[in-house]
Amino acid sequence: MPVLTPERSCSKQNRPLNPNSYPCLQVGGDTMIKKINHIAMAVKDLDQAAKFYQNTLGLPLSGIEVVAEQKTKVGFLKIGGSNIELVQPAEPGSPLDKFLETRGPGIHHICLEVDDLEAEIKSLLDKGAVMIDQKPRLGAHHSKVAFIHPKSSNGILIELVELPKEQ
Repeated sequence: MPVLTPERSCSKQNRPLNPNSYPCLQVGGDTMIKKINHIAMAVKDLDQAAKFYQNTLGLPLSGIEVVAEQKTKVGFLKIGGSNIELVQPAEPGSPLDKFLETRGPGIHHICLEVDDLEAEIKSLLDKGAVMIDQKPRLGAHHSKVAFIHPKSSNGILIELVELPKEQ
């Protein structure tokens, strides 16, 4: 994971938050994280929730898919170089069902894209991170995914995704 280390205090500087703009910050670390792939929103009704993003924000829905292994139904809305994922339980008793019952609709997780998921899982485990998934599992769009337990990431559920290699 990138580590920002202060060379001197940044607290009095009034500039936009861009590490490349700050002479007082250096990006370091040995991460293989490429970018934020998506931010997932837990919803009770994907079709209803999609109407807001499509009709009000003008974001196109790129398709809906059932991810049987995770017992979810997902829809992606492209925004810049990333996506918003609307995720709904696909069947009663889904882990997402429990999330919605206890927390209600809202942000569920942040997904970070990596090139080599197995290597990233090993690296995180070596660093003491608690992983929900010790091995990759199947995600949307034939991707491989694994989740970092919120205990390791200050209460935030983080998904790692490796996209399928183009043939």
